[in-house]
Amino acid sequence: MDFSYPKTEKLKSKKIIDLLFSEGKSVGKYPLRLVYLKHDFEEDVPLKIGVSVSKKYFKNAVDRNYFKRVLRESYRLNKQLLVENVDAKYCIMFFYQTNERLSYQEINQKTVQLFEKFIKIIQDEKNTN
Repeated sequence: MDFSYPKTEKLKSKKIIDLLFSEGKSVGKYPLRLVYLKHDFEEDVPLKIGVSVSKKYFKNAVDRNYFKRVLRESYRLNKQLLVENVDAKYCIMFFYQTNERLSYQEINQKTVQLFEKFIKIIQDEKNTN
């Protein structure tokens, strides 16, 4: 399995991010939230993902950047869960939504639970259509 997080998988398009917030659906597993939208983009990757930590919870940029790094690393190590179970192209925004300073292990565990919840929702949507 490829555990990389290449540039092509990074969500940077302002238009797509705006679309995510206006039309996207959300799934959460405290303290993480995932906003997703099925979107057909040019690159040949199944997912485009961005991470965000609010200034509301962490005033210092150093702290926000630390948690963004942890979220990206957690995604990178667990993305095979998503890649193996998703058949369409998705844009995803990944949020850390608490001022609690959880350890890397706790965040990684919550990420796996969140991805499993997301996969279940995607499969349920596919089965109803």
